[in-house]
Amino acid sequence: MSKTAVYPGSFDPITNGHIDLVYRALKIFDKVTIAVLVNTKKEPLFSLKERMEIIQDVFKGEDRIKVDYFEGLLIDYLKKHNYNIVIRGLRAVSDFELEFQMALTNRKLYPDFETFFMVPAINYTFLNSSVIKEIYRFGGRAPDLVPPAVEKYLKNKFDR
Repeated sequence: MSKTAVYPGSFDPITNGHIDLVYRALKIFDKVTIAVLVNTKKEPLFSLKERMEIIQDVFKGEDRIKVDYFEGLLIDYLKKHNYNIVIRGLRAVSDFELEFQMALTNRKLYPDFETFFMVPAINYTFLNSSVIKEIYRFGGRAPDLVPPAVEKYLKNKFDR
């Protein structure tokens, strides 16, 4: 029986830290579904369509990775698609408290739910999408922190 893990997040934009986690998850699970969150509380830099296009471009040709989206509760998405495994990255101790609380709440609402916490590669422990957006917003570049597809989208968004 094939095991699929879901990697939820806003991915605005996806970074090499996210990508590292996906490929390491594929050493444990047969497939990974990257579920892009539609968060009505945030104004993302990239539209849902753009974020999904970027991710599909990054993982082009990788048939073990599916890109999807969800709105609302993660557990509703999981139940709808018959998934029960979620992977989450923990960059620092500060991430743990919120992630632990969410994992326990999700398990309370969906008893078959399991969260796998993964730590990033050491060179990505500081990295998040906000850092990337800040670098590019002010004219910087970070090609070692994002793949070429993401860099192209960032340049198009910020180059004036």
